Amino acid sequence: MSFSTCRNHSICLILAVAIANSAASIQSQSSQSAAGEDTQLDRQIKTIAAAHHGRVAIYAHNLRTGQTASLLPDEPVQTASVIKMGILLDAAEQIRAGKATLDERIVLTKPNQVAGSGVLGELTPPIAFTLGDVLTLMVVLSDNTATNLAIDRLGLAHINATLRAAGLNQTVLYKKVYVPATDPMPPDQPKFGLGKTTAREMASIMERFATCHLALDNSAPLPADGKICGAILGKLRNQQDRDSLPRYLETLDTSEAGSAIGNKTGALNQVRNDVAIISTKAGLVVIAAFTWENADQRWTGDNQAEQTLGKLGKAIVDRWSPLGLDAAAFHWDNPLAESTQAVKADAQ
Repeated sequence: MSFSTCRNHSICLILAVAIANSAASIQSQSSQSAAGEDTQLDRQIKTIAAAHHGRVAIYAHNLRTGQTASLLPDEPVQTASVIKMGILLDAAEQIRAGKATLDERIVLTKPNQVAGSGVLGELTPPIAFTLGDVLTLMVVLSDNTATNLAIDRLGLAHINATLRAAGLNQTVLYKKVYVPATDPMPPDQPKFGLGKTTAREMASIMERFATCHLALDNSAPLPADGKICGAILGKLRNQQDRDSLPRYLETLDTSEAGSAIGNKTGALNQVRNDVAIISTKAGLVVIAAFTWENADQRWTGDNQAEQTLGKLGKAIVDRWSPLGLDAAAFHWDNPLAESTQAVKADAQ
């Protein structure tokens, strides 16, 4: 219908405005389609990354809508301690296969102790810990000695075999922390150091825990899977380094109140990384973000890369969940319970 053929110009004007508004709404929604790349958010990410004095790679996935946002998501990057997520994945696989338990005992000895982050290197051995304790320290304090204890128990080759079986062809744990490699290293190891990954692949590990999709062959979950995922998510949720992705999102004392974020950080002089699962009022969001070749190499909370990661996290959550976080919206202790309830809700 055109104005030239319309007998009631007031009605035509109303219709024209409605059509224009509808078109604008469709155009706006096209940048955040239910199962595609959020191009508007991509532009925000590029703007934040462009202001950073270093390089940035990121992959974000809205698990409720299927939306994604990214920048260089398939660029191989240095992991630093974020590779410890791969150790958690292998621990979950060995526990569900009956090859390990969280309650088994591991003894710390003097030769195990290494420098760097954590507390085990400062203690007086021998001391017995459970595997669960070791994994907790590996996550919440990024304890390097605990990491090496876990690698010794699980096996470096087994960890990498699990990563391959999970389809992560660019994710590798090369060696133990601060311990010379005993096997020949691939040519790219000097470039990446402890480990290599991509933002997309590291996000997929966090998604496995968030959805409790542990079976590498895509088979149905085992009865114990929910508790295994819950135990691992509990460790990530108690992470004590909150200066990166959670920086501008969560301001409460997470040691006294349940956090809405589970994350694992990694840092080197020129590297700051973080991978997180975030429980928002609009559903779960997974973000894996990496920075390298950073000009700011200060080991302080004001490091520019950590601020950049914080800005990226806030931009993503503000876009996908304007009402913010909700720690209680996710079954941290058993994600399978979350999946079951979601199925029941959809059926009603």
